[in-house]
Amino acid sequence: MAQRVLDLRPVRTTNSRASLWSLISRVDILLVTVTIVLSGIGALMVYSATRYKLELAGIRPTYLVDHQAEYLIVALLAMGVVAFFDYHHYEELGPLAAIAVFLGLLAVYTPLGSRALGAQRWLQVGPIQIQPSAFGALAMILAVGTYCNRHQEDLSLRHLVIILGVSAIPVFLVYKQPDLGSAIVMLITLFAMLVGAGFRARYLFGLVAVGVIMVIAAIKLGVLHHYQMERLITFLNPHSSQQGTAYNLTESKIAIGSGGIHGTGLFHGPQTNLAYVPSQQTDFIFTAVGEQLGFIGSAAVIALYGIMMWRIFRIARTARDYYGRLISYGVLALISFSVFEGIGMTIGLTPVAGIPLPFMSYGGSGVLAFGIGIGLALNVYARRFR
Repeated sequence: MAQRVLDLRPVRTTNSRASLWSLISRVDILLVTVTIVLSGIGALMVYSATRYKLELAGIRPTYLVDHQAEYLIVALLAMGVVAFFDYHHYEELGPLAAIAVFLGLLAVYTPLGSRALGAQRWLQVGPIQIQPSAFGALAMILAVGTYCNRHQEDLSLRHLVIILGVSAIPVFLVYKQPDLGSAIVMLITLFAMLVGAGFRARYLFGLVAVGVIMVIAAIKLGVLHHYQMERLITFLNPHSSQQGTAYNLTESKIAIGSGGIHGTGLFHGPQTNLAYVPSQQTDFIFTAVGEQLGFIGSAAVIALYGIMMWRIFRIARTARDYYGRLISYGVLALISFSVFEGIGMTIGLTPVAGIPLPFMSYGGSGVLAFGIGIGLALNVYARRFR
């Protein structure tokens, strides 16, 4: 059998090499526009949530938002690059991406690793700090998509066991950092891809049953860390304590509730200006939206995310082949769950899990990962016709 050769040339049409203009003409303009608008709103919220704290510390008020703007530019460029090359080439790169993320997860425990807030999650390379776990779900999308695509004619229980066994390794490494939020995102993304791949319903129901049993066992046996148990207890009983997670959730609800219908106005929210909400520029960025822009502004942001998810779902439905559909379903699960958890935890709808809100929370690795994800979806959309 002839050896397959990795070809990174731009996609070919049936007649000739597709021009850059031809590719641009097939871009999902609505998805790109929504991504840019959300990124702009996010940068504005990061600035509003950090400017007073930075001024009090004697630091330039735009210090963090300047970094966020740089991250967003890099993410948008990465999105364009990923969308340019035919996604079928990524079938060859899927296993390599998984290996790269696996090595990155191991490297955080070496001298290159950086520890903060009790977690060992980052790699420090000169002035650049990278969080490998942010790319875990993306690597899973490419690797699982590649494996299922090559065995789509016979997705048996044996293949399911292989996928679960291999995927369990990076998920466990992410959990041990500890980063339970990213581990959950990886598991949700994996399950969505298994559903999209077409595994038998009884296998999937059995997998859900096993997952529920494992969660109950983890709680009963004390496997979870103390702060993780505190978050769970606070979710079940928000008035159990006014310390730690309970305090964060209380201040989060106050900030969102004080916005009312129209909001307090941009840069005029007392909860935001006085830094009452911990980690507001990262995990709790939606509280800045709720307080300053009110119900109307919050609903508009949620509507933008709804449009984003609808476009990705449509891309999955119109994908020209099995592999493109799997990639799209994986990206849809990654974005959808991150939005649901990122907003839900600020109003007590879900437990606090420390998952960034796509394109709005401060942070380079997260923004870049979401940008690559959107790039994959755009890639599938642009090549939905042969």
